[in-house]
Amino acid sequence: MLIVIALGGNAFVRRGRPLDQEEHLYNIDKAAELVAKLVSDGHKIVVTHGNGPQVGLLDELQLKGGRRYFRLDALVAATQGLLGYFIANAIDKALGTYGRAVAVVTRVSVDPEDPSFKNPSKFIGPSYAKRDADLMAQKYGFIMREEVGRGWRRVVPSPEPMGVMEVEAVKRLLESGFVVIAAGGGGVPTHSHFGVEAVVDKDLASQVLANSLGADAFIILTDVDGVYLDYGTERQRKLERVSADELLKYYYEGRFEEGSMGPKVLAAARFVKNGGAWAAIGALDEGYYVFKRERGTIVERA
Repeated sequence: MLIVIALGGNAFVRRGRPLDQEEHLYNIDKAAELVAKLVSDGHKIVVTHGNGPQVGLLDELQLKGGRRYFRLDALVAATQGLLGYFIANAIDKALGTYGRAVAVVTRVSVDPEDPSFKNPSKFIGPSYAKRDADLMAQKYGFIMREEVGRGWRRVVPSPEPMGVMEVEAVKRLLESGFVVIAAGGGGVPTHSHFGVEAVVDKDLASQVLANSLGADAFIILTDVDGVYLDYGTERQRKLERVSADELLKYYYEGRFEEGSMGPKVLAAARFVKNGGAWAAIGALDEGYYVFKRERGTIVERA
């Protein structure tokens, strides 16, 4: 079975913990142990991952120096290498091998006419007071918006992923027996051989990759144990098993938060609608049981 596993931010950094190397290495071991277990069971594995905190940190560090040396496309590529290195080492350690896992810096094609370029809404980077946000907008041309409860932050386009450029390379690596880490941070948004100043959603890019590879299963692992309707209210109800059509219905009714669970349910439903056998959304700590379809939310064809 070919499985694409999308790791959320909690695979690297726990909430409230420092964004340093030791914290990353401690947390990624959990995901690596899951991958090693699935490989030992005979499955082929592709791992994708988020990079939001890391991209924000790198951009913040260069801004503190008073100059933007690299744009977002380059920072996404840099964090793909950084986090891919951590993940590959951890998987090899869990497998007891050297060089079995390989990280691919991955580009994702986007449409320059995507509506998000005219109306950027993806928050990235640190929060600022209004005065400092105005200075950032003036100096760098950033679009700054207020995020409820957090302050003023930069917003950037988040276009739909149209295709993964390295998909054939990933296929060949899988055929050769490698565990492949790809599409980190949603991939480097690219058009006509040039990087684009944007951020592609990790889960949506992972779904495009999974369908392009003909994956059997697509598993999104995060910091909650499944998908809930009316989450955080007295009426909250967990969806244990749900069809892709029903899940899409809830999504288009606006039942999921766009900056959180929304892209995950959309990606899972799209994977199944585009030919995947099943998808799942669940907690990283319960990852093997999510794979066994005993935990989390399981998305099926009907």
